[in-house]
Amino acid sequence: MKLFAAALATTSLTLAAPVIAETLTIMAADLPPMVYADGSGREAEIVSAVMGHCGHEVAFEVQPFTRHWASFEAGTGDAVMTVPVGMPMEGTQGAAYIAYQNGVSFLAGSGNDYGALSDLAGLSVAAFQGASNILPGLAEASGTFASYREMTDQETQSKLLFGGRVDGILGDGMLFAAYTASLRDAGSSAGIDASQPLEFRAIFEPSNYAMNFRDAALAADFDRCFAELEADGTITAINAKWVDKYRDTLGNNYLSM
Repeated sequence: MKLFAAALATTSLTLAAPVIAETLTIMAADLPPMVYADGSGREAEIVSAVMGHCGHEVAFEVQPFTRHWASFEAGTGDAVMTVPVGMPMEGTQGAAYIAYQNGVSFLAGSGNDYGALSDLAGLSVAAFQGASNILPGLAEASGTFASYREMTDQETQSKLLFGGRVDGILGDGMLFAAYTASLRDAGSSAGIDASQPLEFRAIFEPSNYAMNFRDAALAADFDRCFAELEADGTITAINAKWVDKYRDTLGNNYLSM
């Protein structure tokens, strides 16, 4: 009778235990080449490697940038990527796992060079939407530019630069380089001469991003596995591989790589 009762109790505990999904759903932003719609990319590769090292499979649900935050807040997914360190968000935030490098992209033959934000004084500048609220010192410096505009459309930014209507584009250098590469692949159908060589200068400090997890234990697991892959060189190798894809534009200016 005692054996039966013990077996019954064990069965009850097993039935009551939470079911852990075999594959974790990660909310991700559509930011090529960091994350592509198919779940590949520099950032996606880092997250996949870390979670795989922890023994977890992942599936990325890719949405427009910031919408992926809202979806996570509304209850979708097990974790969310590309969250600014310290940003209030549902769940438990892990340590920083990736850095973006903002700076200025410009035409190599323009005769200009930039070592600081102040070097853009008197020039025409474009940036991503909301840049003046994110990039340190930009809100104050923009008043010294000949013109300044912010936009969400990367194609419009490229057309302004390649058409000589602005002197520089502010934003992450790898994002701009990747979009330029896709325009070059499109050839004449792009409607602009994207063959002109570009250069990039990192005039801002790197921006660090973390992940938020609904389960605090998963956040701790991610941090542990990331530290192990960082120590054995895996993370550095992934970052270097992606920087090398755009080395002709980025030079050694992206995260000092």
